[in-house]
Amino acid sequence: MKNPIFDIDNWKEITATLSRNKTRTFLTAFGIFWGTAMLAMLWGGAQGLQDLLRRQFSGFATNTALVHSSPITMPYRGYSKGMWWTVTQSDVNNIRKSVSGIDALTPIATRSTNAAFGSKTVSSRIQGVSSEYPKINEPIIYSGRFINEADEYNDRKVCVIGKRIADELFKGDDPIGKFISMDNIYYRVVGVAGQKSELNINGRLDDMVVVPISMMRRAYNLGNNIDFMLFTAKQGVKPSDLQPKIERILRAAHPIHPDDSQAIRFMDISKEFEMVDNMFTGVDILVLFVGLGSLMAGIIGVGNIMWIIVKERTQEIGIRRAIGAKPRDIIMQILSESVVLTIVAGTAGICFAVLILSAVAHGSADETGEMARFQLTFMNAIYILILFLSLGTAAGIIPAIKAMRIKPIEALNDK
Repeated sequence: MKNPIFDIDNWKEITATLSRNKTRTFLTAFGIFWGTAMLAMLWGGAQGLQDLLRRQFSGFATNTALVHSSPITMPYRGYSKGMWWTVTQSDVNNIRKSVSGIDALTPIATRSTNAAFGSKTVSSRIQGVSSEYPKINEPIIYSGRFINEADEYNDRKVCVIGKRIADELFKGDDPIGKFISMDNIYYRVVGVAGQKSELNINGRLDDMVVVPISMMRRAYNLGNNIDFMLFTAKQGVKPSDLQPKIERILRAAHPIHPDDSQAIRFMDISKEFEMVDNMFTGVDILVLFVGLGSLMAGIIGVGNIMWIIVKERTQEIGIRRAIGAKPRDIIMQILSESVVLTIVAGTAGICFAVLILSAVAHGSADETGEMARFQLTFMNAIYILILFLSLGTAAGIIPAIKAMRIKPIEALNDK
């Protein structure tokens, strides 16, 4: 017996059968084409969509927490309800020394002000941070550098200006090494930075002038006080795991009642990222259901056309049986038509999906040229084709078995 794959007559018969009713074959093939294309686009697009969403938080550490003060709600140590307390640099130093699970920590102080260069003035915010700030909220450095440890240790009057501030004050000129004034204090510009993440705390870096926290406290006569602190936990440690230790240190240094749960504000930002991850899981599940729905629609179409083909060819099948065709030959013939239709339409659907994903990927490029991963890997394409081929073959089995069971005498008398 000839192998049906290498049997030219078999291929001619498959082509003739499928082309006998071009409209029906086209509609069935289009169902498979669209089913594979939808599944491929959803599969390849899910990762790209997640990349676009994650890009909004790119550069901001996912295991971050914020700690700031709030009015006390319970009288303690002579302080009445409603009085304010303030986080200090000493608190930051004690927490840094005593809490081993902290990876990076920065005190932050900020004020509204005006930045001036020559005759140009622009409204901005001055923000004091430590050299560890980029580990928490990574900036885009357009030129120069960020605040470093030497700047902080020596109380240097240096600053990193936001991209918007630089554009308005210098109009495209290089600001590095030049001096700007804020509140009658001159700072040398050492860098131009911008906000990388869409998630920002206390404003965007593009609209700020960043200075060493030590210089900020001295320039604005803050003494030991700061506004709040940001920290990231080490790998494998959740910020909420460190909350009891941090609160214990703060309560020991300030008039906060042990049972006052409102005086210390602890914002675990990592929980917000967990919610985003849960949303991604929901997107994956949605992609699965929609993709499977498209898949089943295409496969049902294959099954239907196979039923119709078997019905139309009842007499032909009877004649084949009468002249000695084996049941296996009848099954292989019907399944061959199902497989060919599935492979051709499925491959076309995957190619179409790859082209669409490629176009979307190029359209998603950011200002650095980085594209979201709207792509279908070669192996994923093979998996989709095998899945469709398996189900398409399964859809043709029942019509093939029906064809095999047709008795020659009944088939010859069929009208």
